[in-house]
Amino acid sequence: MHEQELLARRFETERGRLHAVAYRMLGSASEADDAVQEAWLRLAPIDTGSIENLTAWLTTVVSRICLDMLRARAARREDPLERLGELGDAAFDRDPEHEAVLVDSVGRALLVVLDTLGPDERVAFVLHDMFAVPFDQIAPVVGRSPATTKKLASRARVRARGAGTAPSTELIGQRHVVDAFLTAARDGDLETLLAVLAPDVVRIADPAALPAGMAAVIRGAQAVAGETVLLRRRSKVAALAVVDGAVGIVVAPRGRLLLALRVTVAGERVAAYEVIADPARLRELDIAVLPEGSAA
Repeated sequence: MHEQELLARRFETERGRLHAVAYRMLGSASEADDAVQEAWLRLAPIDTGSIENLTAWLTTVVSRICLDMLRARAARREDPLERLGELGDAAFDRDPEHEAVLVDSVGRALLVVLDTLGPDERVAFVLHDMFAVPFDQIAPVVGRSPATTKKLASRARVRARGAGTAPSTELIGQRHVVDAFLTAARDGDLETLLAVLAPDVVRIADPAALPAGMAAVIRGAQAVAGETVLLRRRSKVAALAVVDGAVGIVVAPRGRLLLALRVTVAGERVAAYEVIADPARLRELDIAVLPEGSAA
């Protein structure tokens, strides 16, 4: 068999894992495809006899390509929130099937948090915490010492996982209520929504979060439940997350944050929630993945 064909076959055995690495770093299936293809273009002309560990070499190359893409994105000050905002209601449509599988495999809330990290933090966190790459191998990728690289991953971990403490009883109770609300919203289940909403519940929303003609503030379980059913396709791309220290909801088509719901739970019901859509306000939110063990 021709040497180039053998090399192509070896690369294909690595493609799935490389794509997984790139997707977690970039949060985009198409950009991950580009990064993996670029890695192949860099590999093809090389004498692979000089590569001791092809898997490690390819991981390093893909990681460097992704880091360059993330840094370029940051330099352009690309704001995915504003870009998605321009899509209007179309942004709430279901993810394409391939993208939905990828989002589900990572976790929609985690992808949102990863988007808040700096390029070096994101690469260090993804390689170490998701793919168990040692810090001494990550360090050359980000151009730092192993000790500094470890600190980058640690900072990212705190932001991704919260403080890392065990979930409180209060957080567990909040999750039970907010999860019931989100499930009923997805199902368009008016009866369950009325049961989980406090009779005097208040919904406040940034104007950008609402279709034309909807009020910024509505009150009462009947009105809020009716609106939730009307806008239920948003819930198809939503996930639970910790928002400013309490259980809330992030709406993130293709894993990119578009809306956040800051929820107030009282008496085992949703007493109020605020829908935040303004990009500046979204950036100020403290969003983290729900800690393990907080399942209802």
